[in-house]
Amino acid sequence: MLLNISSSPISHRIPRFLSKLNNQSKTHLPKSHLSFTFFRNKRNPYDGERISYKPRALAGFDIGSFESVLEASAVLTAIIVVHETGHFLAASLQGIHVSKFAIGFGPILAKFNSNNVEYSLRAFPLGGFVGFPDNDPNSGIPLDDKNLLKNRPIWDRVVVVSAGIVANVIFAYAIIFAQVVFVGLPVQEAFPGVLVPDVKSSSAGSRDGLLPGDVILAVDGSELSSYGSDSVSKVVDVVKSNPNHSVLLRVQRGKEGFDIMITPDKSFDGTGRIGVQLSPNVRFSKVKPKNVTETFSFVGREFFGLSYNVLDSLKKTFLNFSQTASQVAGPVAIIAVGAQVAKSNADGLYQFAALLNLNLAVINLLPLPALDGGTLALILLEAVRGGRKLPLEVEQGIMSSGILLVIFLGLFLIVKDTLNLDFIREML
Repeated sequence: MLLNISSSPISHRIPRFLSKLNNQSKTHLPKSHLSFTFFRNKRNPYDGERISYKPRALAGFDIGSFESVLEASAVLTAIIVVHETGHFLAASLQGIHVSKFAIGFGPILAKFNSNNVEYSLRAFPLGGFVGFPDNDPNSGIPLDDKNLLKNRPIWDRVVVVSAGIVANVIFAYAIIFAQVVFVGLPVQEAFPGVLVPDVKSSSAGSRDGLLPGDVILAVDGSELSSYGSDSVSKVVDVVKSNPNHSVLLRVQRGKEGFDIMITPDKSFDGTGRIGVQLSPNVRFSKVKPKNVTETFSFVGREFFGLSYNVLDSLKKTFLNFSQTASQVAGPVAIIAVGAQVAKSNADGLYQFAALLNLNLAVINLLPLPALDGGTLALILLEAVRGGRKLPLEVEQGIMSSGILLVIFLGLFLIVKDTLNLDFIREML
């Protein structure tokens, strides 16, 4: 899995996440935070040259410390809560009946009731949902009640369905604003070579003499440039293509330079691995805005830059799906990447959270079953048909098929990502 965090002269970027699938039915607005995709860095209209700086494991996911896992899990949970709260508030403020607010799917782990709404925490962390009593015969609400979601005018329903998307966009902007004001945005200076932030014990890298803090200047006689993502990819490609074969590294340690001959171990998938993390060789300082005008300039530049990344990644996914499908990952990988971000650079959690929010918003606009965009498409079709809805069985069939797809895809990705965790790979 390629993990890329990009940066502009006044900002940095977390991996460009993509492809999250969400659930939805006629009486529920569920969200399933399943997957994302990573792509190489590029320029965009909103920032200057951006250089990847996120440490990258040569194989699998290193989940880091328990504390960093908790931080990443908290970020993902907060994003789910914000999305569902958007739907919930949009309905409640219009007087629309709401019956459930859930985080997760499946069996209930904990719940309480307040104002005729069941709030619950559920077993499977694939997202959450807001439930409506539209077709619940046990709700005690007449089927023709004007405050059932299905009986509301088209515009009222559009507001409810799209409110989760709006909530995530607002939350993303607020996160970036908080970072600019309270933390500042990093300015980076790039240097030739690839940094080795971490070396696993008993790995090929440790056995053959690599140490944390080393800088790889050349691999097999080919010098590495200061453009980070290309240099990292070059080292990774050489290592992965040479299992059990020696690779010559030119290494700088402090002021001393020397050569190391390293022999990558063979992974279970047949590729080479040396058990180190790699990062572009960059140094950071932080800059804070001097006034209100500069504050909003920084925030706007960062917000639109991240938004461009998400849209560009979405385009790449659909145009090159055969090549990018293998990069789609689920909640386990999201938390693993977030834990790596928290472990290596806690400030990076700001953009990790902002990008997940923007990703969720953009993906939910797609007119696909089980997504907010799918429900919006059905409402639009109803408007085009002069207010005539599709038969209930047809509409529920469309949404149910989407929900089943999400469940099976979610379980598949959880298993795949779990098997790709470093400590699991080492046991295989």
